[in-house]
Amino acid sequence: MSRDLTVHATHQGGMRFTATARDHTVTIDYPLEPGDAGAGQTSLELLLSALTTCCGNSMVVLLNKMRVPFHGVEVTARAQRREEHPTVLTRIDLDVVVRGDGVDKAAAERALKVGEEQICPVWAMLKPGTPISASVRVEQD
Repeated sequence: MSRDLTVHATHQGGMRFTATARDHTVTIDYPLEPGDAGAGQTSLELLLSALTTCCGNSMVVLLNKMRVPFHGVEVTARAQRREEHPTVLTRIDLDVVVRGDGVDKAAAERALKVGEEQICPVWAMLKPGTPISASVRVEQD
């Protein structure tokens, strides 16, 4: 993949945009009315999606490299944000679940630590400005 990244966003009306990178398009929306689900994730939700998938991909790569027998990884991000503008995230908590028989928790914890410190670029970008805590759970089948 190229080191140069380009995303193009196009206004679709209201607070909705589509953003296209390569041949992939995602809808980002910011519902203004209470109870309105909107047509897509908000920008901050999309940022958390990037963090969870980056963390998850790091876990998959590292667990495979460590030859840990797993069959699933799930990552949930919970965040708090400021009430006043800009409504930046003030804290993020990551909950990582690794599923599989014989998964060693210490190995999963090592993978999470290496992912944070060396692999996941989204985590590396967010970490200097936003406290991020992470925990890993192993669920045996």
